[in-house]
Parts: sequence; structure tokens; C-alpha cells
Amino acid sequence: MFSPDKYLGAAVSVALAFGSAAHAQDCPDHGDLDPIYCDSDGDLVADAPTDESELVDPDTLVFAYTPVEDPAVYEDIWDPFIEHLSEVTGKKVQFFAVQSNSAEVEAMRSGRLHIAGFSTGPTPFAVNLAGAVPFALMGSDDGRFGYTLQVFTQADSDIQEMSDLAGKRVAHTSPTSNSGNQAPRALFPALGVVPDEDYEVIYSGSHDQSMLGVVAGDYDAAPVASEVVDRMAERGLYDPADVRVIWESEPFPTTSYTYAHNLAPDLKEKIEEAFFSFDFAGTALGEEFEGVSKFIPITYNDQWAVIREIQQANGVSYTPEDLAAE
Repeated sequence: MFSPDKYLGAAVSVALAFGSAAHAQDCPDHGDLDPIYCDSDGDLVADAPTDESELVDPDTLVFAYTPVEDPAVYEDIWDPFIEHLSEVTGKKVQFFAVQSNSAEVEAMRSGRLHIAGFSTGPTPFAVNLAGAVPFALMGSDDGRFGYTLQVFTQADSDIQEMSDLAGKRVAHTSPTSNSGNQAPRALFPALGVVPDEDYEVIYSGSHDQSMLGVVAGDYDAAPVASEVVDRMAERGLYDPADVRVIWESEPFPTTSYTYAHNLAPDLKEKIEEAFFSFDFAGTALGEEFEGVSKFIPITYNDQWAVIREIQQANGVSYTPEDLAAE
């Protein structure tokens, strides 16, 4: 019996432990990619293997969505899409609820995860360490997509502007998170406050926990992703009247939807067909992601340029060590 728990669990423990030299492709340029991958065309993502024997066409596709507070809820939400993906590809599809960004990246690198949604900040790690190839984002009919970084505090807090965060306890999510850590560290100094210097950074583990901690008074403020806290409010997990936004960024790209670089070309085409033909209307997925109506095509080179700039400003290296730091 197929057990993604078993395979993905093994991936977490061994995927980044093995040496890459023996698996390195013979190519002139890897760019930022791990040496086991090649980027001969300079598009910043791993090339498909040139040896057809290394292409993968599994009977069962394993699909994972970015780590969330309540994985069981999201498994049900993704069910109509899973059924559609299975019909289009002609494959069995198994949903797996990953517990961390590291586990998700390591699982794809190990070859046990074939299709995945990676959060904004961890996407470059997935690209460079796991050979993930981003090809889609959720968007609207007019092609718009994205989310903002919002900084929340309690409604009755004395914090009115960003400089008021000085001396406070502020929840960041995890080191690899874009809106939960990387963007604040790159953007906040220009707003008059430097994380870890002007205020105490406390890692909450997730946007959900950051927001709930602000509501409960455990943290004085928190930078969070707008799309996450909007969905939390819709599910009644907190009362918007209890909090207040003191700052909001320009939009960032949302979760990237990717497939493993070594999937067979025909299978990649079927996967893309499934994503781009899926109708959100009337589905649990459409209800959960309000304002989203379809998957739209993107490239890592273009849509993740601003994220790479933010991470470069933070001195991020796409290494197993930096990934494990979350």
C-alpha cells in the first residue's frame, strides 16, 4: 500500500544528508542551484535530465500544499482539485500535509514529492535545493495576483506607526518566510525600525500563530501575510475588531505551484493542463481563496525577482543550513 507518510518521513531525515558530487550533472553552469542540478539555459531553474532514463513518470503523484495551521482542513479544501488533477493526468494523486517548509523542500529533493505549493519565501530554496520548477500562481480573471505584508497590533495598543515598535515584542514567523521575516528585515529599517536591534524578534512558527498571539496579547505586533489572516478571519479564528493594521507593503507573489524538474515531459504538460483548466467556481478551493478564480502561468525568473532581491539584502544563501534555520 502506498504510504506518503513513510516516504516523506524518510525524505526529511536523509534528503539533504547525502553528498551531491556523485549526482552532479556535467554542465557548465549551475548558477545558484545545487550541483546536482544544471541550468544550461540560464532561466534559474533546474533543467530536465538529458538522460531519458532519469525521467520520472510515477503511477501515483504526491501533491503537497504549503504548511498551514490546520492541515486536515486544507486536505478537504484541495479535494476537488485533486480529483481534477487525477482525471487530467490519468494518475492516482495523493495529498500530503507537510509539517514544515524544510520537510516540503527535502521531500521534493528526495524524489518523493512531485507537485507542490511552496510559500513565497521558501520557493527559492525549493528551486535551488530541490529542483522545483514554479509554473503557476493563483490569480484573478484579469491576471492579477499577490498578497501584502501587513503589520498588526492590538486595536487598543499605543503602537500607531512603525517606529513605535521600538522596545516591543514582535512575532516573526520563521527565518525563511518572506512576509513573516525576510521582507520585514529588508524593508523595516527604511521605516525607522530595525528587527533584533530596535525590537525583540520572537519566532512564532507560522502566520496563524503570529496573528493569534497578537490577539491574545502574547506579542505586541506581528508582520503577517494578508492572504493568511484574511482566511483566518473568514473562518472566525479571530475578530478583526480586536486588531489594527499599522503598515502595509506593496504586493508580493503568492504561493508558487511547482513540479519536480525530472518529471517526464508529457506528464509536465498534463499537470500544467490540469492547473490551467481548473475552474474554482463553486468549489471549496474557490471559497477558501476569495478573489481567486484560476491558476495563471508564471516563471520563477520574473515573478520571484523581488523576492530574490529581498533575500539577497538579508544575506540569504540557498543552502541546507539556511533552510534548516527556520
